[in-house]
Amino acid sequence: MRRLPLTAATVTATALALAACGTTEPAADNSEKTSEAIGLTDATGAKVRLDGPATKVVTTEWNVTETLLTLGVDPVGVADVKGYKTWDTAVPLKNRPKDIGTRGEPSMDTIASLSPDLILATTDLAPAAVKQLRKVAPVLAVKSADASDQIGRMLGNLDLIAKATGTTDRARTARQDFEAKAAEGKKALADAGLDGTEIAFADGYVTSNQVSLRPYTSGSLIGAVNGRIGLKNAWKVKGDASYGLGSTDVEGLTDLPEDVRFGYIGSDGDKSSTPFTGALAKNSVWKSLPFVKAGEVHRLPDGIWMFGGPGSMEAYIDAVVDALTK
Repeated sequence: MRRLPLTAATVTATALALAACGTTEPAADNSEKTSEAIGLTDATGAKVRLDGPATKVVTTEWNVTETLLTLGVDPVGVADVKGYKTWDTAVPLKNRPKDIGTRGEPSMDTIASLSPDLILATTDLAPAAVKQLRKVAPVLAVKSADASDQIGRMLGNLDLIAKATGTTDRARTARQDFEAKAAEGKKALADAGLDGTEIAFADGYVTSNQVSLRPYTSGSLIGAVNGRIGLKNAWKVKGDASYGLGSTDVEGLTDLPEDVRFGYIGSDGDKSSTPFTGALAKNSVWKSLPFVKAGEVHRLPDGIWMFGGPGSMEAYIDAVVDALTK
């Protein structure tokens, strides 16, 4: 289940077997490399002091890995490098960082051997693990998700990490690029007469020959981005308070509107992530759904991390607009 965010996996385990939160306003431009100390407060309330902008950074979760790369900083250590390369090619690794272990259980010894000046973690990581990491190097923990404002959370994390790495100019550019892409996508859909189109985005898993589906409600990051570009979320199920993810089964899809567009992202590296073309191919309920019959099931390109940063969300906008307008 390496593609699940840790908290989301816990929240949906039964059904799926499965801050300093930075401000949402642009950060001041203090990108000049300096030896002056940097003081920050992370999402756990911990005070973090750095002697200067961090350059040797270890990341324990894919979303902060992507954010760091977006800011032009190559991490020296990354949790589950292979998984990142599979699930997040929108913002690829350019160097060859050390694999520090799994996202849930990073290797303290491996991290210590890298002598990092900053460790980027998230509040999804167990507090005991974060406590251990703080003995190795300063740890800046961000809140991965917030169903009440996913885009604000994503951009706030971008700003906070930029302050720690002295890259606030790049953060400003990333913000501007994301907003421009969202405006571009919204216009393209409107020009195609698709403004207000209902969409249901989901992923699914096969466990013991049973298909479990995970709806991305309007509280998810994907759902928030869909709303930003003028699409309407068709899911009626309730999502969790962090990731905005729900749970349902094939029968639950019958509650979707007949003219809904259905989208998902799978991975050829994880065949269990594509039940829509696998386990459901011969399912009578699935085949009877109006949107399936109408050919409105859209597999978006691999490598767009659904819980990522501005880069992944820009790739998602391009992908969903292309799917709906072609």
